[in-house]
Amino acid sequence: MNWNISAWSIRNPVPTIVLFLVLTVAGVVSFFSLGIDENPNIDVPMVSVTITQTGAAPSELETQVTRKVEDSVAGIGNVEHIISTVTDGASTTQIKFVLGTNTDRAVNDVRDAVTKIRQQLPQGINEPIVQRIDFAGGPFISFAVASNRRTPVELSWLVDNDIARALLSVPGVSQVQRSGGVDREIRIFLDPNRLQALGVTADQVNAQIRALNIDLPGGRGEVGTTEQAIRTLGSAPSVEKLRATQIVLPNGTYARLDTIGTVSDGAAEQRQLAFIDGKPAVAFSVVRSTGSNVVDVEKSVQRQIEQLRHSLPADIDIDMIRTTARFVHMSYDASVEALLLGATLAVIVIWFFLRDWRSTAIAAIAMPLSAIPTFALMKVAGFTLNNMSMLALSLVVGILVDDAIVEIENIVRHIGMGKRPFQAALDAADEIGLAVVATTMTIVVVFLPVAFMGGIPGQFFKQFGWTVAAAVLFSLVVARMATPLMAAYLMKPLPHASKRGWLVRTYDRILLWALRHRFATILAAVGFFVASLALVPLIPTSLIDAVDRGETVLSIELPPGSSLSDTRRVVKQITGIVQSRPEAAKVFSSLGTPSSNGSGSSSGAVNKASIYIVLKPKEERKLSQAQFEAAIRKPLLQVPGVRISSAGTGVSGGKPLQIVLTGDDPATLKQAADALTDQIRSVPGLIDVTSSAALLRPEILVRPDFARAADQGVSVQSIARTALIASLGDIDANLAKFNLADRQINIRVQLDPRFRDDLQTISNLQVVGNNGLVPLKSVASIGVGSGAAQIDRYDRARQVSIDANLGAGTELGPALQAVHKLSAYRNLPAGVREQPAGDTEIQRDVFSGFGFAIATAVLLIYAVLVLLFGGFMQPLTIMMSLPLSLGGALIGLLVFGKSLGLYALIGIIMLMGLVTKNAILLVEYGLMAMKEGTPRMEAILSAGEARMRPILMTTIAMIAGMLPIALGIGAGSEVRAPMAVAVVGGLVTSTLLTLVVIPVVFTCIDDLQNWLARIVRRQPRELTEAYRNPAVPSPSQQQQ
Repeated sequence: MNWNISAWSIRNPVPTIVLFLVLTVAGVVSFFSLGIDENPNIDVPMVSVTITQTGAAPSELETQVTRKVEDSVAGIGNVEHIISTVTDGASTTQIKFVLGTNTDRAVNDVRDAVTKIRQQLPQGINEPIVQRIDFAGGPFISFAVASNRRTPVELSWLVDNDIARALLSVPGVSQVQRSGGVDREIRIFLDPNRLQALGVTADQVNAQIRALNIDLPGGRGEVGTTEQAIRTLGSAPSVEKLRATQIVLPNGTYARLDTIGTVSDGAAEQRQLAFIDGKPAVAFSVVRSTGSNVVDVEKSVQRQIEQLRHSLPADIDIDMIRTTARFVHMSYDASVEALLLGATLAVIVIWFFLRDWRSTAIAAIAMPLSAIPTFALMKVAGFTLNNMSMLALSLVVGILVDDAIVEIENIVRHIGMGKRPFQAALDAADEIGLAVVATTMTIVVVFLPVAFMGGIPGQFFKQFGWTVAAAVLFSLVVARMATPLMAAYLMKPLPHASKRGWLVRTYDRILLWALRHRFATILAAVGFFVASLALVPLIPTSLIDAVDRGETVLSIELPPGSSLSDTRRVVKQITGIVQSRPEAAKVFSSLGTPSSNGSGSSSGAVNKASIYIVLKPKEERKLSQAQFEAAIRKPLLQVPGVRISSAGTGVSGGKPLQIVLTGDDPATLKQAADALTDQIRSVPGLIDVTSSAALLRPEILVRPDFARAADQGVSVQSIARTALIASLGDIDANLAKFNLADRQINIRVQLDPRFRDDLQTISNLQVVGNNGLVPLKSVASIGVGSGAAQIDRYDRARQVSIDANLGAGTELGPALQAVHKLSAYRNLPAGVREQPAGDTEIQRDVFSGFGFAIATAVLLIYAVLVLLFGGFMQPLTIMMSLPLSLGGALIGLLVFGKSLGLYALIGIIMLMGLVTKNAILLVEYGLMAMKEGTPRMEAILSAGEARMRPILMTTIAMIAGMLPIALGIGAGSEVRAPMAVAVVGGLVTSTLLTLVVIPVVFTCIDDLQNWLARIVRRQPRELTEAYRNPAVPSPSQQQQ
């Protein structure tokens, strides 16, 4: 005797009620403890190695640093790609490991590899920085600090000390980065004429100050009976004392420091600026740590900032610039609203069909009973409420009520036969049990392969697939236990319903015609499927549709060699253009690049800037973010001598279209990249086309005359160091320090700025030789030249990236096809090859991953049906419903102008499960009726009549649940809309076709099964007759 869980639940209501109370409480408690984030927390094992050397050219760093680092880490196990970027004074190498590699172990391995080659690297480099790259890293909230009484130096120290220290104590905060401002520094500007007259060099002066101005330990000694530490205090206690420092001259005499140059307590050379709405500011951004969720950390940061506003002096004003948490929370709220609205619409649909408040209430209760326990499993699995998990819940809102609808409708039908609700619940639950289990398991096996996809897309969809599977399994538990229980005790007897409605009568006539014209019906279905495939080329492909996040970022680049004042002038002009638009709420500009420690005074690319534009809320502006970007593009193009583009609109963080070329010959690679870039600019729909084949930067070249230098006893290192100290000063690690009560500040020795821009002065710099000082020009030639401003490398070869944004109405797929048709792309020179990267690579991985997931889902669906139905033939009937869903989905995407991308593929996968559910309901009932002795035609017609209403109810309820998403309601809805459009379109066509075509296919498969059965039964009889009558040749003898 089989144990019927539904019957047990009906007869034992108390344990069932307790079970669902426990599950509901656990789900509610878990829900309020789940973090809210934009994306799932995924671990992409990537490690970066950053090495800086003040004043070093990219070409020098590439050979002396970058290549050596790449070679050292290439031998580490599980390394997938090595990506390097070399700029002025900095080399950054990113090592990407195979997914699944332990990131902490990877960091240690990279650090060990770099340590082994440390002695091979130049002596003048700063200590290498090895750190993990956080996929969700980057600043998520920014603030500006202003005061009407404090200098930029004081504000900068306030940010670096007081504010940063307070924020770093907040759980989830890993770093505070300052933008703008300037560090305090003791500046010693030497007079080159005095240096020459005294016979001393800037390097010698710097070395003496570093040797004298220092505090050192001197051991310990015993004075009397007391042990005391010995300290040597050489640091000048004040700037006045520092000015009086005696510098030893080569002839043995002395000169006061202030007679050789000027000594001032001021600010370092400014290499970065920040502006808020055109006004100078000191800003800072907060970076969250790995594993933290953005909304919780943002709340904690805001609380800490509020405490700082009260504790800091009254003249300090801290104003928030931007936060990504606002969009995350708005997107979360929109997802919750869409889920609740969809559930409400689904309940209304149920009431419209059943017209009974008790039945409707039972179906309505089934949805939260299925959804709420899912949160408990999400908490146990370490999931968050993010785009993927909320998308999963929004997606299954209609599915959660499907099983309940099927159960309730079947119970209502049995009550309509005159049965009491208790007995009707028992009989109906037993009758529908196999169908409900089968439909649920098909949904589970459809989405589980998505959770096991490989690569980064698989990391994203892991939470999605498991959340769907968990919610649907809870839906099955509710449908088999809670729904029959509630129906048995809450529903009332209904009048005996014998009259068939007009819809059932019409369907019966259509179905009867289709069964009598099977060939025409199947031919029409095949024609519909073939026509569906013909729509595929008409629908553009993309990765993810653009989202209106309420902010945009402009990337600004001036020609190499431009000064910070040049960049400031251009940014001021662009800011004026942006502020003239009524949609702009706030404009934050960051000029130059900060140093690795976040200060704004290190060497960097002063010809670059980023402008963050915060837009007004959607309801307060007429233009969307994309329309705003298009509106300002034309006036921005009128700004001369500058590259301006919208940055970071792609999923990968860069521009959506990226063509990466690699090669070993830099000249050939640059030539190919330039030719392709020129042709891409002519492709319609592609805008902001840029190439990383950097422009040449101007350089002052010092070329030693080796014969004369050797004769004078001057080394190349002495020449380079003389130029370094004279122009920039020593590297930060070697600078003398000035001790304050709370910190140390640098003492920088260099030539007076008035003499640094004169080639003649540089030529007269003194270099130490065997016989005293000699002018630089006597051992080297000084001239002007040029060199690469930036060098990019990929897997130890040179790389050039050509990037472009997509114009309005342009999708990634068609844009890529247009690029691939260009002659410069099809005829790349020998040795130059394309390397998939950015959104292009992600789209390829997504489409291939989903293709594999769909194929796996089809096989698993068939396997589940074979197991549940105990045969191989009739499950083929159900499988024939899968192609019927594709046409409606593609028609929906085409009519509503949506692209075939990631979210549309999710919708198509979901359709596979939904149409299978409908087919199972029909086939299972027909098979059950035939087993009871009902003729096939009558069984099919009765199956259609009995299952038409639950199929229509579940379909319309699912469509109602998807409508809020399809209509694009709320923040971030743009990306979810294609999924809902595909589901709604596919459900409309597949449901109508399933109700007609599947019964016809059922008869065909049944005929085929009967024919095969006759063949199998006939074969043993023939073999037996051949054995009994040797005169009759056996089949094997006939073949001979």
